[in-house]
Amino acid sequence: MSELRLDPTTREWVIIATERAKRPRDLVSRAPHPLPEAHVTDCPFCPGNEDQTTHETASYLDPATGLWRVRVFENKFPAVRPDGSAERTQDHPLALSVKGVGAHEVVVESALHNRMLAEMVDDEIFDVVRAYRDRLRDLYSHEYVRQVIIFKNHGPSAGTSLEHPHSQIVATPIVPRHRRLQYDVAVQHYDERGRNLYLDMVEFEIERGLRVIRETASFVEMHPYASRRPFETWVVPKNPRASFAEVADEELHEFGRALRDALHGLYVGLNNPDFNHILYTAALGDENEPHFCWHLRIYPRLTAVAGFEIGSGVHINTSVPEDTASFMREVVSTS
Repeated sequence: MSELRLDPTTREWVIIATERAKRPRDLVSRAPHPLPEAHVTDCPFCPGNEDQTTHETASYLDPATGLWRVRVFENKFPAVRPDGSAERTQDHPLALSVKGVGAHEVVVESALHNRMLAEMVDDEIFDVVRAYRDRLRDLYSHEYVRQVIIFKNHGPSAGTSLEHPHSQIVATPIVPRHRRLQYDVAVQHYDERGRNLYLDMVEFEIERGLRVIRETASFVEMHPYASRRPFETWVVPKNPRASFAEVADEELHEFGRALRDALHGLYVGLNNPDFNHILYTAALGDENEPHFCWHLRIYPRLTAVAGFEIGSGVHINTSVPEDTASFMREVVSTS
């Protein structure tokens, strides 16, 4: 019989459809995406085509060559722009709006057209997550920014439009309801129990061991109890801190390795699947609150969201997190 599980971080229900569940190996793509060439002449993100991109906001150099290894610049077709006012306007009780002020940036993760995060060496992945943190710090200094969303779309079904490895950063003048819900649930947990919800969750998962893939000195890679999607993977710090902007370089190095290893496991075990990864971090003003914890979630695109999920808000997961975690532990032990 299927099982409904409550996500402790949102208080939303997820259906683990055990009667429809597929074995983890049945979800593996039969046709892995082939890697492209290392340099593509007409790619706007490849070296030599810097004039095809917009204003650069950050750059990280390869110490061996002196050339850029990671570049950050404004998105050519931004969802929001860094001009205007975040003041609310309302000409009717049902017509509240805010100008599309904010920032929308692209993080080119490597000068190589085929260098994926899953295959990077330590220094390369460090520069990527350092760009995430540094841009978060800078964007939170702007008066029109309340929340920063850092995410990556990998593969056509995940929403990517350009093949060259890149992430995106969107800073908005509002805190989206989904993020606000996470904060509210975490606050309630802290008020009731005097403990950080994410620390309790990490300790619970480590104690049970069923859904943990890997554990390092400071991070846990796991498939959460109420996973919304097959092989949903979280990388969570053991030492809770609300804002990713507060992470020091030493911890950032370890996080980069943990992220790379999690993606490498999925790359090997699922034949380079399409995926989204999203970094969750506190909104401006909540950076030092004790209730929340920044973390990163990876959502492989192995199944589609259908009418029931859209109509109910309840996700159906056709895999069992305990089974997918066991599968990934086997992948890790043999790769």
